[in-house]
Amino acid sequence: MISVLIFLSGGVHLNSENKKRFHTIDGEALMSLPLKPLNFVVDTLLSQGLHILAGSPKVGKSWLALWLSVMVAKGESVWGMPVKQGTTLYLCLEDSTLRIQNRLFEITEDAPANVHFTTQSDILGKGLEEQLRTFLAEHPDTVLVIIDTLQMIRGSNYDNTYANDYRDLSALKRIADAHGIAILLIHHLRKETADDVFNRISGTTAISGAVDSSFTLVEDKRGSGKAKLSCIGRDIEYRELTLERNGENVWEMVADSRTQPELLGDRIVYLISELMRERTEFIGTPTELSEKIDPVGTERISPKKVSRLILQSLDTLSKIGISGVVRRSNGKRLIELRRAESDDTQGAPTVDPVDPVGALCGDLREVSGRVE
Repeated sequence: MISVLIFLSGGVHLNSENKKRFHTIDGEALMSLPLKPLNFVVDTLLSQGLHILAGSPKVGKSWLALWLSVMVAKGESVWGMPVKQGTTLYLCLEDSTLRIQNRLFEITEDAPANVHFTTQSDILGKGLEEQLRTFLAEHPDTVLVIIDTLQMIRGSNYDNTYANDYRDLSALKRIADAHGIAILLIHHLRKETADDVFNRISGTTAISGAVDSSFTLVEDKRGSGKAKLSCIGRDIEYRELTLERNGENVWEMVADSRTQPELLGDRIVYLISELMRERTEFIGTPTELSEKIDPVGTERISPKKVSRLILQSLDTLSKIGISGVVRRSNGKRLIELRRAESDDTQGAPTVDPVDPVGALCGDLREVSGRVE
């Protein structure tokens, strides 16, 4: 018998087959799903999504934004961090073309053709979204859009409420996520002090809630040319960069709180390559693999972590001739690792251990293979 749902007000009958349902994935399937590494525009710092950079007036936010747009377009590292090279768009809505030109001559000898500037745009809800989508369609290799400033795309009659903040930023985040790009909003800090510098970001708490990362640029002393860039986000660890502005108005990094990054993703590749050096395959539980590669626990790679790290590193492992599968058998989770040509043990190649720091950093690449 087919059940029906009756709305008394209208007498409408709906077949149960037409009910709206959630599209779900169960925990077992999710934990066996190959995971794509995060898509970073600036490695470990600026991922795809929506971000905000806030600072006091005249602190040097726009200089930093301009330099960032040029460096990413040229494919040059940002403070030693690799970038994903591509087209960039800088909406410099508080500046003139002449000012941008003068600043370009200060920060670079050669501005590439794939960095674009505009000093005018429509506002949110009245054409800006369409302008962005049109640009992205015409420049499909775009990786970064900078909007300077957030206030300039909201109009003069903007009502500063939580609902409006969340609505506006969500519209921009949808564009960033749909196109796989980073959108960086330049914004202001309140004058009053706060124990948490991120609480000084102008506007309601919806702004911090809607963005993927927040950055604040605060000078040690007004006009000193020395500042701290505080970074926090969903896809990055909390971090503080000490910056100093040089004679060409470029912010140079002096110190980084993330001085010795613990790159577990790369570390697992090294440990697995060591394990597979003298064997063609490994089949065992996460606990058994954890005990093999970390027998005394110094690596802190627990059985719970090892499956996730393997799935996150499939692309990198494949580049050194190791394939991996995480599956269930007889109620147990099993990890299978095989060297290339492991079916032909006579011709199986030797896999040399890989330096986890010097090679095979996969943060800027998506997983290209699949687990069969």
